[in-house]
Amino acid sequence: MSPDIVSDNMIINVGGRTDIVNYYTPWLLNRLEDGYAYSRNPFARENVYKLSLKPEDVDCLLFCSKNYQPILKHIGDIDEKYNILCNYTITAYGKDIEPKVPSINQSIKTLKRLSDIVGGNKILWRYDPILLTEKYTVEKHLETFEYMAEKISPLVYRCIFSFVDMYKKVEENMPEIIPLAEEDKVKLLKGIGEISERYNLYTQSCATNESYEKYGIHAAGCTTREILEQAHGVVYKNVKGTEIRENCHCIPSRDIGAYNSCLSECKYCYANRKPEIPKNVIKLHDEKSPLLLGHLKEEDNLIETKVIRYIEPKQTTLFDF
Repeated sequence: MSPDIVSDNMIINVGGRTDIVNYYTPWLLNRLEDGYAYSRNPFARENVYKLSLKPEDVDCLLFCSKNYQPILKHIGDIDEKYNILCNYTITAYGKDIEPKVPSINQSIKTLKRLSDIVGGNKILWRYDPILLTEKYTVEKHLETFEYMAEKISPLVYRCIFSFVDMYKKVEENMPEIIPLAEEDKVKLLKGIGEISERYNLYTQSCATNESYEKYGIHAAGCTTREILEQAHGVVYKNVKGTEIRENCHCIPSRDIGAYNSCLSECKYCYANRKPEIPKNVIKLHDEKSPLLLGHLKEEDNLIETKVIRYIEPKQTTLFDF
């Protein structure tokens, strides 16, 4: 039976469900070489989408990772073939909260190399999620944020932060989180705004409709037309935000990852139900499979995607002749 066909956008998310760059770079390189990947619907698991990864079909490869070291020697070649945007998450937390994530100084060193290769206009520094514990106080966050901002601001296009979303699984996995009082929130916003101004760092919030402009913090939206257009020198169509998370204003993308497969063991993780699950799930990974986890099953419904481009065709002017 021939596969179903649906229309789909071609901004490919490489890191929304799991940290592909950090843990699955060989698989990703195989997918880019073969020109396609399969993506299993996490809510209707029998539906598997075949996504083209041919450079001529992809508007943007949207990376998100806490460690770009595994892909550094390949990212230049990828950047030559594709429009890319790199979200680099570097937070204040240590091994007590992010056990498998490199240290702040190691991450900044890798970020510097990444910026040298692809350019700061294609990199967003993510300082999120912001959460409070007895150790990670408001003062600790602001002290660490300033330490990083001084070093990172010349290397990136902008900084994006968010406050932790208290999903049920976050509450269960990290009961030590202290609820964010309004007074603490204001101190953080005021401090982040002042530090950002001091280091000429454009800083914005993520997934909120609240305005923090009075603190010098810009409106939300981390994959917007403005960010993509300046990174790639093209014009994107005016597309409605995904609302995949409440108050999310990002352009829709299609994720090629899988939940419950990130091995960083971050205690606040949104994508893993329980920290121990990925250790078992990783056994399903095959670098040669079109799926990140496992293989296509006989009962699966394979759905071909018809490419919908978000990039406007280049307008020809008198100056092009």
